[in-house]
Amino acid sequence: MKIFMFHGMDIFQFFVWFFIYSFLGWGMECIVIRRQKGYWENRGFAKLPFCVIYGFGVFIACYLFAPIQHNYAALYVWGCIGATVFEYIVAMAMMKLFGEVWWNYDHLKFNYKGILCLESTLAWGLLALIIFGYFNIRLESFVMHINHRYVMIMGTALPIMYVTDFTYHFITRLRDNRSSMAEFQEDADKVKEIKKC
Repeated sequence: MKIFMFHGMDIFQFFVWFFIYSFLGWGMECIVIRRQKGYWENRGFAKLPFCVIYGFGVFIACYLFAPIQHNYAALYVWGCIGATVFEYIVAMAMMKLFGEVWWNYDHLKFNYKGILCLESTLAWGLLALIIFGYFNIRLESFVMHINHRYVMIMGTALPIMYVTDFTYHFITRLRDNRSSMAEFQEDADKVKEIKKC
């Protein structure tokens, strides 16, 4: 008996599927930023070319959108809403952990505190249509037709490499943030001392 199954995929196939979406999300982010800023920028948290937030987003949406996946109007509307809520939750988590959000919509109209904007909300709905109306069923079929020996290797190596990469950069980022806060406090203390003199 298989312990984990997702849409007919076992755990190794799932990880390959998950990291394909994470890679595609990373690629999409890089292209969007290239268009906005005029230069290439790594949009992943760590060094590997993955934005796992997209893997998690599609995984969650697969469950939430299952009852409406053939109702394209509902899929678009709930794609807009669901992804925008998810984007907000991720932004709040990043603010708690790192004191910053790694995107900024201030330059776009109808934005909320630079973390949400109408343009992205409408784009999320379109993305939901593409993924669940056309792309996902083909990707799942592709993954399930890869030789299982190779899938087991990739499905084992990818999570290990990503967790290692993420953990290293997460700890480094937290350490840098603590150092910056300590320097800021030290400067503030010096200013107080100067004012007392």
